[in-house]
Amino acid sequence: MLYFRQQTLEIQLIVDTGTFIQVLIMLLASNGAPILAARLLGSSARLPVDLNRKHRDGAPVLGSSKTWRGVVAAVLIACLLAVLFDYGALFGVIFGSLAMVGDLCSSFIKRRRKLEPSARSSGLDQLPESILPSVYACLALDLSWWWAPVWSLAFTVMQALLSKPLYHLHIRKRPY
Repeated sequence: MLYFRQQTLEIQLIVDTGTFIQVLIMLLASNGAPILAARLLGSSARLPVDLNRKHRDGAPVLGSSKTWRGVVAAVLIACLLAVLFDYGALFGVIFGSLAMVGDLCSSFIKRRRKLEPSARSSGLDQLPESILPSVYACLALDLSWWWAPVWSLAFTVMQALLSKPLYHLHIRKRPY
């Protein structure tokens, strides 16, 4: 009986590992899509999500770097990848939307802390935009809850590893 349980666990781990890689790709792509859209489209279609409104503290609500163009790019790439990975378009729309909700929440907090747009804030830059879609993926794909923090950690590590090469390729504005 113990041998059977071990085999079942190994098979489950293999299946979950494949899913893990696919969802990690979706996290990286949906969070990178706004940057690529900005590079490809320049200043066209650059409508700020907060419509340049100020919060009661006098600072922008989100900042000019958070655009509808970026939100649409993130949701679109997440949707395309979800279809490619056979999770369905709706999964991708929700996944990409949650990534952007997390990103917008971190920008809101950074503006309240008086940090400039694109200012580095380790943890705050990665956690909200990765944990929300990761938790959703666990629920939607019926995976163990512990995959969510593992995805967030892997996302943070991958983002750190890719940041400098993307900067040298002139895709990112800053090397972090």
